[in-house]
Amino acid sequence: MITIERADVADAGEILTVQRAAYVTEAQLYGDPFIQPLVESLDQLRTLLKGDTIILKATRGGRLVGSVRATVQEQTCLIGRLVVVPDLQGEGIGTRLMEAVEAEVAGSVTSLVLFTGHLSAGNLKLYKRMGYVEYRRERVSDQLVLVHLRK
Repeated sequence: MITIERADVADAGEILTVQRAAYVTEAQLYGDPFIQPLVESLDQLRTLLKGDTIILKATRGGRLVGSVRATVQEQTCLIGRLVVVPDLQGEGIGTRLMEAVEAEVAGSVTSLVLFTGHLSAGNLKLYKRMGYVEYRRERVSDQLVLVHLRK
């Protein structure tokens, strides 16, 4: 059974471990081992957990198996760092985390925004299935174009 709840500072190490495991395939896909989710430090994550950023965690049997972040600015919620442990990807945990973060900010925002890389087919499929619509693309390097989506 999957449980989703707010993460706290004590979860930082496990979240960072899951994040790094989940983003290795993204780094390989784009040929960049220094993408931000892989180089984020434990102190940076702890600072976020102490602040206004909403960070949810998914656990199963005491194991942290995923997380997602959300930052609210005025009427917009920026969702980021949706991660699921590699061995459980494709089992609906990412969808459950997205639904939970959307529920967390419901009523306090008028739009939800996020971005992913143009080659990240699984991510794009999930976000579009959940009702997110592409509104712009941003080239950040020869290898990477960010696809910005909104709901």
